[in-house]
Amino acid sequence: MSRLRPVAMTGTPRPADALPLAGSRCVWWREALDAGALRSASEMAPEVRDRFSDAKPDVCGLKLDRPLVMGILNTTPDSFSDGGAHYALEDAVRRARSMSAEADILDIGGESTRPGAKPVSVQAEITRTVPVIRAIRGSGIATPISIDTRKAEVAAAALDAGADMVNDVTALRYDPEMAALVAERGVPVCLMHSVADPETMQQHARYDDVVAEVHDHLAERIAVARSAGIARDRLIVDPGIGFGKVLEHNLALLRNLTVFHGLGAPLLLGASRKRFIGTIGGADAAAERMPGSVAVALHGAAQGVHILRVHDTAETRQALSLWEALAGTEEGQHHGA
Repeated sequence: MSRLRPVAMTGTPRPADALPLAGSRCVWWREALDAGALRSASEMAPEVRDRFSDAKPDVCGLKLDRPLVMGILNTTPDSFSDGGAHYALEDAVRRARSMSAEADILDIGGESTRPGAKPVSVQAEITRTVPVIRAIRGSGIATPISIDTRKAEVAAAALDAGADMVNDVTALRYDPEMAALVAERGVPVCLMHSVADPETMQQHARYDDVVAEVHDHLAERIAVARSAGIARDRLIVDPGIGFGKVLEHNLALLRNLTVFHGLGAPLLLGASRKRFIGTIGGADAAAERMPGSVAVALHGAAQGVHILRVHDTAETRQALSLWEALAGTEEGQHHGA
């Protein structure tokens, strides 16, 4: 499996030999780092160039030629950033309505996966999420919904209530029934890299080469998903920032995001309000990390990331609108004052 790292570029004019990066209309490449040396894309086998350049299949009916915003809606009392804020049904629906004007996808979770978090029961997770999904759909909000769970029973109940995709932080490792459920329902699933479980994962934050190991783990999980009957065009990958990683691991992954385009699947980035942002930016409280989170989101956009999972949807949407106007093709430039 290739671990080439395309050098992501934006802006105009584009050279004649520029290729879109992972189907982006704003980000392009023409050379890649290969074992520390630059290689021209023109020297690569066509199938290698295509893997890094081809457009990705739609997710929940949404095109992936520009970064999508996935808004985080935690219906938990103990999530690291917004625990308790949307625990009541009416609060969750109110926040969903607000986010639906700013986000392309709503990601709803009922179990905290912050470092040190203890697991909750299937029934508790269903009780926290399914009524919210039903209420969102009942209120007429049509924005695609992702269920953030590692449990097949929870995923099934959420899909029955109106969810459209599954976001599994264990990449189908936790529940042996999850892969079969996703295959049967034919829904998109995000495979995220993680180690151990949330309660103990930071004790396992040890890598010889974090980029290579995360890449190869995701490649293995893609193979597992495919062998379970999940269609390739239903797979999304996430390097799992902060999940069993310390600051230097997170930075290495962020600096090398384009490596993961070689997996051939849409790339999701979830770094919003994570601890490393506070460490670098001097913000102890998670709720104070919005500016740093937007900075990381824009970095992800410039590396061809397809889906940005964020808490601060309005701020991220505004920043992306400006980034896209500045980074897009001349044909796509905004006009006016």
